[in-house]
Formats: sequence, structure tokens, C-alpha cells
Amino acid sequence: MQPKLLELKQADQMSDCKLSLLLGVSAPRNQIDIFLKMARRLLNVESAVWAFHHEPYVWFVTQQGFQACSANHKLAAQLQACYTADHMPISPKHPNYLKFSDHLKQHSFEHQRLLALNLTVNDSSIGQLVFFDQSDDEFNPEDIEQVEVLLEGMLGYIELQFEHAELKEAYEQLSALNFSRTKFFQIIAHDLRAPFHGLLGFSDVLAEELDTLDHASIQNIASYLNDTAKSTYNLLENLLNWAMAEGGRFVYHPINFKLKQSSHIVVDVLNSLAMKKKICLVDQVPDDIRVFADINMLTSVLQNLTSNALKFTPVDGTGQVIISACVHEQQVELSVTDTGLGMTEQQVQHVFEPRIKTSLKGTAGERGTGLGLVLCKRFVDLNHGEIRVTSKEGQGTTFTVILPKAQDDHSTLVQQQDQLAAH
Repeated sequence: MQPKLLELKQADQMSDCKLSLLLGVSAPRNQIDIFLKMARRLLNVESAVWAFHHEPYVWFVTQQGFQACSANHKLAAQLQACYTADHMPISPKHPNYLKFSDHLKQHSFEHQRLLALNLTVNDSSIGQLVFFDQSDDEFNPEDIEQVEVLLEGMLGYIELQFEHAELKEAYEQLSALNFSRTKFFQIIAHDLRAPFHGLLGFSDVLAEELDTLDHASIQNIASYLNDTAKSTYNLLENLLNWAMAEGGRFVYHPINFKLKQSSHIVVDVLNSLAMKKKICLVDQVPDDIRVFADINMLTSVLQNLTSNALKFTPVDGTGQVIISACVHEQQVELSVTDTGLGMTEQQVQHVFEPRIKTSLKGTAGERGTGLGLVLCKRFVDLNHGEIRVTSKEGQGTTFTVILPKAQDDHSTLVQQQDQLAAH
């Protein structure tokens, strides 16, 4: 009795057979089939099974052809346990031959003789190869040696194919990344060029036609120049910080400090913007929560998240942006919640990626490229934290940053500052 065999077209889990696919198991030149035909001819044996660890199928070869068989991982573990440290072939002289043979028979691989070879690459087992049939003749030792030499070449081929596949995958990822970055910098260049056209144009008007302008016109131009200069500066600052973070030029200096310090700085800086947009900016971070992080990076993250929340919150006087925090075991959760425009599910999925198109305008016409959120993700990663977002279109968004909780009571930044002040 043999195990249930499948034709290749019936095997519906082929995508999980990574090594087998590298050997062309579903291609016209099936390297496993070619190898097994040669090895069976050398050994004069009817059947063979080729199995890779952790793949859903083993490959069963007889006179009738090449077929798949659902892998039994329990059997694979039992067979692997029979090999000795030297990975010697399991033949009648091997101490575990009878045990190995019994395992095969228990799983419907009936036989009178067998030869098993461990598939090893860099001294690690990647699978097993078993030859068997109902013949009473013993395998010729010289034939076994020839098959081992043949198998050594096959394993070298597998190693080369695997390395080639890894290099190809890395190359494709790098190519995609380079393409995305090129497009990203093209967008940044476009977004920088546009405001500079306005800055240059209106500054020319002030320089050459000042006497012809009334006070209201001058005030409008001055306000435009001020707003444009600020937004362009913020874009440049974020771009520089992102580039430095990507290049590894930021030095990570974590300390224990009170989270309230960062939230207090951010609220002070952005409160005037919130008042201008008629948005209530609320700091609900408790005074006693401390984190272990780089204070400059975290403050930058919080400022970007809060600024972004203000950007997309309505200016009708009902909007709120709330900064809050809580402690869960050894972690601190810092959240920035707004009652703004919210995001679609697709926007949420790509919110921390460099955008291939400019981001949406804010509720007061603010522009941006989404670079601030990319920088936030990078800074949070550098601080061994996690950032995530939940949002519902039309109802608002919450960004949550998870950071390590401070451990040592004596090393908070506040206490260090108090000591310096005392001197």
C-alpha cells in the first residue's frame, strides 16, 4: 500500500514550496525529477521520495512518473531523528536502519530495502532523500558512492539557486525603493518650487510697486509671504531631518524624562496656530508618566503629529485636538486624537510611506507632502517604539506612539536639571 499521490496540477499549495520551485518542480526541466531518474538508474531501484523540511508536499517518483504526496511533518521529524551527527547514509549497516524502516512502513511506504540520504547545506539539514523498493538485493556500495557524489553537486546547485533568488529579491526591492525615492524627491522639488514662485513674485511686487499699494494690499502680501515662508521652512526642516535619519546621521541619546515636558513644549509652540484656526488644543498627559527615549526625537514626533492633527481639523469652532498618555506594564502609550477629516482605509494603510503624490490640503488650505509622518515613523523606530493609526472618514484620527517606560527614578531629566540649577 502506498500513500495517496497527487498529480502536479492537483497540488494547490505550490506557493509554499519555495525550494522545490527553485528547482523547477513545476517547470518543463524539473531538476528533482531529472536527478532522481539518474540516481534510480545508478542504484537500480524502483521508487524514491525527495522531501524538503517545512514544505507541504514531498516528491514521489516511480516507474509511473513524478507525483506529489502530502507531507507528514510528524514523519519527517521521526526520520530526521534517525540520522547521526555525521549525517551518514542510512543503509542496513546504519544503527538506526530498522527504526527508520519502521517509520516508513507505518506511513504506507512499503519496502524490502531502502537507502536514505540526508540533504545537508552548510552542515544543516534541509530535507531527506529515500530510495526503496521490494527487491531483496543489497545496494552496491560503489553505486551509493556515485549517488552521493551526484547529490553533492545537486546540493551545491540548490545553494546557488537559493542565493541567486535572495540576491534577485534584494535587487528588486532596492530597485523599487530607488524608484520610489526618485519619485519622492521629484515631488519634493515640485513642492519647493511652487511656493518659491509665489515668494519671488510677491517680493518683486513689494520691491518694485510698493508706492502703488494701499495698506490692505501690503498686509495681504505680507501675510501670504509669512505663511508661505513658514510652511516652506517646515518642509525643508522635515526633509533635512528625514534625510539625516535615513542616512544614520542622527545619534540616539535616550534618557528617562517626564513625557509632560515634550507635550508642554509642543502645546506652547502650536497653541497660537490652534487659536487661529479656532481649534481647542488640550494637553491631557499626566505629570507623573516618564518614558525612556530621545527627548528631541520624541518632541519632534509629537509636534509633527499635533501639527498634522491641527491641519485637518475643521475651523468652525467645534474642533478638538487632544494629547493624552497612559501606562501599560512596561510601555507608555502616547496618543494624539483629533475630530478632523479622518482617512480612508487605503490612506491609513499607506500613511507612513513616502507619498507618490502630494497630500491633501488642510482645512485652512495648508499644503504638505506627508513627509512629517514618514519622519515620525523613522524616529519612533530609532527609539525602539511603535506607531499606529486608527481613523474613520469624517470622524477624526488617532495616532498612538508606544515607547518604553522609564525605569530608574533617580535619572529623570527634571532631576538632572534641578541639580544643575542648584549649582
